[in-house]
Amino acid sequence: MKNLSQAGGLAALYLAAAYLAAMPFFLLVVKVQSLVDPLQKAATLVANQGSMYAMEFVVYVLFGIFLVVLAVALKERLGPGAEALMDVATPIAIIWAGLLIASGMIFNVGIAPVVALYGKDQAQAASLWSAIDAVSSGLSGNGEIIGGTWMLLVSLAAQKTRGLPKALNILGLTIATVALISIIPALKDLAIVFGLGQIAWFIWLGIVMLREKRQQA
Repeated sequence: MKNLSQAGGLAALYLAAAYLAAMPFFLLVVKVQSLVDPLQKAATLVANQGSMYAMEFVVYVLFGIFLVVLAVALKERLGPGAEALMDVATPIAIIWAGLLIASGMIFNVGIAPVVALYGKDQAQAASLWSAIDAVSSGLSGNGEIIGGTWMLLVSLAAQKTRGLPKALNILGLTIATVALISIIPALKDLAIVFGLGQIAWFIWLGIVMLREKRQQA
């Protein structure tokens, strides 16, 4: 129990760090929000293939693995007294993790053939990358729905069992609600609030779980 709590705390801090690394990279370095033309997307991939490969591995593949660790640690912590909620929440987190891992692996596996083809036929390379990127994005897309649902169930379980600080539970419930509301097309920009809110939630959650470990020691 103690070691699992510590592992969960470290996992939560990793998830926050992954978010903090991803946001400036994708928004400021490769500027994905401004890439519309398929040829431009392919050219950006070729120019940043190494860093994009590494970032996808960190933000999707490893993120998914650490998410499973955190989900299992939270089930151990909150399950007694909120079995039904955590029995639903944990599989949802594992499904979310699987989608993220698959998304990152498809993205990274697709880089090499696109780069090789780009030197011969840029149009075909752009077409191939559009297909790969569509599959990868489809797997990781709508994370607000599944991630928000998981956070909502965890926060409700923590509120019921008092397994986490009340203020942290309120934050989790608020962020989860924002995430679920963001599926409305007119409110889709709230997804940014969900991402930023999750960073704060993961950091706070990690500190709580690690601090408990030190107090027990």
